[in-house]
Amino acid sequence: MSIVPGTGTDRVADVDMLTDRAHDLLRNVYGYSSFRGRQEEVVAAALAGRDALVLMPTGGGKSLCYQLPAMVRPGVGLVVSPLIALMQDQVAALKQLGVRAEFLNSTLSWPEQCAILDAVAAESLDLLYLAPERLLQEETLQRLSRIELAVIAIDEAHCVSQWGHDFRQDYLGLNVLAERFPDVPRLALTATADELTRRDILERLELDGAKQFVSGFDRPNIRYSVQAKTDANAQLLAFLRDRQGQTGIVYAMTRKKVESLAELLAQRGFTALPYHAGLPTETRKTHQGRFQYEDGVIVVATIAFGMGIDKPDVRFVAHVDLPKSIEAYYQETGRAGRDGEPADAWMVYGLQDVVRMRQMVDQSEADEEHKRIERMKLDALLGWCEVTTCRRRALLKYFGDSLPADCGNCDICLTPPKTWDGTEEAQKLLSCVYRTGQRFGAGHVIDVLRGKDTEKVQRNRHDRLSTFGIGEDRSVAQWRSILRQVMVQGHLFSDAERYGALRLTPRSRPLLRGEERIRLREDPAVKRAAAKVARAPSYEISAEDEPLWEALRELRMTLCREAGVPPYVIFHDSTLREMVRLRPSSSQELLAVQGVGDKKLERYGEAFLEVLRKHAAGEAIET
Repeated sequence: MSIVPGTGTDRVADVDMLTDRAHDLLRNVYGYSSFRGRQEEVVAAALAGRDALVLMPTGGGKSLCYQLPAMVRPGVGLVVSPLIALMQDQVAALKQLGVRAEFLNSTLSWPEQCAILDAVAAESLDLLYLAPERLLQEETLQRLSRIELAVIAIDEAHCVSQWGHDFRQDYLGLNVLAERFPDVPRLALTATADELTRRDILERLELDGAKQFVSGFDRPNIRYSVQAKTDANAQLLAFLRDRQGQTGIVYAMTRKKVESLAELLAQRGFTALPYHAGLPTETRKTHQGRFQYEDGVIVVATIAFGMGIDKPDVRFVAHVDLPKSIEAYYQETGRAGRDGEPADAWMVYGLQDVVRMRQMVDQSEADEEHKRIERMKLDALLGWCEVTTCRRRALLKYFGDSLPADCGNCDICLTPPKTWDGTEEAQKLLSCVYRTGQRFGAGHVIDVLRGKDTEKVQRNRHDRLSTFGIGEDRSVAQWRSILRQVMVQGHLFSDAERYGALRLTPRSRPLLRGEERIRLREDPAVKRAAAKVARAPSYEISAEDEPLWEALRELRMTLCREAGVPPYVIFHDSTLREMVRLRPSSSQELLAVQGVGDKKLERYGEAFLEVLRKHAAGEAIET
C-alpha cells in the first residue's frame, strides 16, 4: 500500500503527495471523512520525516497517527507494543481493513514466525508489531537494518519513564533505535504523562528536537464521581443497580477482594468475572476473551487487567480502592467510553486507603528520591479526591490543561458539596493525637475522642486525659471523615514504622495555635438510589427502531464469530447507530456512514444492506 517519494527538490511536492494519499486512505480504508484533533498534524510530521512525542487521550485516535504514515511512506512500519493482547487486537482490526499487518510474539509457531520474517525481508508488510524485548534482540535489529523502515512507533511510551505509573525495564533499551535507525522518523505515543514524565520520555528515547503534540486531556463524555467509602460493597451495588447489561471494569487492590466482589456481583445477577495475576493463564485468557467478545460483561480486576484493552463500549470503570496516582487513575478510567458515548468513572475511598497507600510508599524498596516523587503523586491524588470545585477542571489542571468553565458533568458540578469551618474539630483531633503520645492508630484516637470506655483506653489511662470524650457529639463516621481530610491536608501522617501510629506534622502547629483555619467538606449521606445513570448516546435507539438495532447487532455477532474477532472490529456501536439513523439502501449510501471503508463494504456491506432493506420493506427481522 506504500508509495515511494521523490528526492531532492521534489521533497515538498512529495510531502504534499503523501499527505493527499493519507487523506485518501483515511476515507477509503478507515471510513472517516476527516481527521480528529491533532491527528493530521502528527501524520504530516511523520510524513515529513520528523520525530514526535504524541500525547493524546485514550480514544483520541493515537493508532491512526502511526498507521497512516506506515502505509504511505516506503518501507515497513515498526510498532513497539508492550502487551501481546494489545498487538493481537490491533493487527486483527487492521487485517479487517485490508492492511498488511502482522505481529511477532511467543504465541506464534515457528513456521508462522518464519513466514512473517520472510514477509518482513520482502518488505511486503505495512506494519509489524513487536514487543520491546523481541525488538532489542541483536538478531532482530540486524534483520531490520537490512530493510527500509517507514516509521517507528513506540506505543505506551510512558513505560520508559521511571516517574511514570507503569515503568517497564525493557523500554529503557529503546534508545538504541536512535543510533541504529537515525533516518527513520520515531513517534513516541501515550495517553498519560505529566511534564516530568514527558521530559523523561524525550531524554531516555533520545528524541532530541522532536516535535511535541500535546492534545487536551479532557474526556468530556466521562462523568467523574468520588464518594467517601462507608460500605464499599453496598456502594458499588447501588452504583450498578441500573446498569444491568452494561460492560464495565471494577478495580480492587487485592486478589482476595477481586474474587469476593466478582462472586457478590454474580450472585446479584451480573455477568462478573475475576481477573488477577494469580489466576491460571487459561482462566485469564478465557475471562478476557469473554469481556472482549460478549456484551454486558463486568471484569473485576487488579491493575493486572487494563493496558491492551481496546474495547470501545466500556460504559463504566469503578474503583473500590484508591489507585496510586492521578496518572494511574486517568489511565485506568480512560478505558471507559472509548467510543465517545457517555460513560462513568466512579470511585470510593476512605481513611484506610490513605493510610495503606502511604504505608506502601514508605515501606517500598525505592530510593528516597523515588519515594519523594511517589508521595507527591499520592498527595496530589488525595487532594483531588477532596476538591470542592469542578472535579474535571482540577484533573485537567494537574496535567497542565485547562477548562474555560465548570464541566457540569462531574459529581461536584451536579451536587456541589457543603463545606464547614472544621478548625475546632481539627484542633480536638490533633490535641488527642498529641496527648495519647502519638503512638496509636485512628481507631483508638477516635475512641478517646468519643469517650468510649474500652479495655485499651483503661489500660493506657486515656480516660483521664482532657481530650477524653470531647468529641462525643460526633459519630465514628464523622470523625473518620475529619481525620481523613486533616491527613490529606498534611496536618497528620500515619507512621508505617510504628504500625500506623498517627503523628503530628510541622503543618499542625499553626492550626493548633489558632493561627490558621481549616475548611472541611461534608460527606453526603449515601442514598440507596443510584446516581443518575450515564447520559443518552449520540443517537438514542427508539422503541420503533429496536428490532432493526438488534438485528444489526445479531448480524455483527454472527460475522465476528466467523471471523474470530471481537464485535467492535467489524463495526463499532456508533457505526450501527448511524446505519439505524441514516437507513442506507445502497453501497454508496452505506459508504457514507462513518466507520465504513472500502474493505469493510466489500466484506460486510451486502449482509448489512440486506437487513436494512428487509426492515425498510416491512419484512420480519429475526433477532
